[in-house]
Amino acid sequence: MEGNVIGFIIWCMVGLMFLGMAVYAWFSKKPKPMGFWANAKMFEVTDVRKYNRALAKLFGVFGIVFVALGIPLLAGENSAWTMIPILGCMVEAIAVMGVYTLVIERKYKKGNQ
Repeated sequence: MEGNVIGFIIWCMVGLMFLGMAVYAWFSKKPKPMGFWANAKMFEVTDVRKYNRALAKLFGVFGIVFVALGIPLLAGENSAWTMIPILGCMVEAIAVMGVYTLVIERKYKKGNQ
């Protein structure tokens, strides 16, 4: 049982990192938009503050759902419930990429209006 709790704590720490990024994006005073894709050139944004707030909401929801998906890890390593975090993370990550690309990027990219 001890290993399950340690695994869940590590899982929660990753979720808290996303929540930390959400807080950073929400309160960012820099006139620079926060990037979503790693090592990709950032496009020009129409309203940086609103864009960062939208990204903060996206990261915040991702972090909360990520932590909630980890709860079945407490059931044990040989439990069928461990499929929920694995499959849930894949679905959640794909959904977040879709929301970013189809909603946030289209709304705040300069020249798309």
